[in-house]
Amino acid sequence: MELDPRGQRFAATITSVVIALVLITGSGWLALAQAVVFAITAYRPKWGPYALVYRGLFTPSGEREPAAPVRFAQLVGFVFLSTSAGGYLTGAETLGLGAAAFGLLAAFLNAAFGLCLGCEAYLGIRRLTGRNAESVRSV
Repeated sequence: MELDPRGQRFAATITSVVIALVLITGSGWLALAQAVVFAITAYRPKWGPYALVYRGLFTPSGEREPAAPVRFAQLVGFVFLSTSAGGYLTGAETLGLGAAAFGLLAAFLNAAFGLCLGCEAYLGIRRLTGRNAESVRSV
């Protein structure tokens, strides 16, 4: 499966706004909602809520990228925003703030510069485990 990279940057832009709102409001419930978006998108990237909005608003480009690194990045985002939600909802606000801040940094780098930290981590892990990064398309 391959994805439109513009769709990923669109999703990262919305994610940046949502996480900024989490940081401004301290809302664990909003962090949990974003964690659910990450979970859905990690499981089925083409059916993620932000992907559906993107396809409704824009014509997909002909450019494609492998889905496996994006799925891994969404899983990492899920971990951070779940941690943030747990922190805020249990009164551990510093934990919630820290996890959300890291999530915002990662989402913003993707939205503004096309640098997906989770995707790069995925490729790095594949290299360290002896799997060729070029074989990502078959994953």
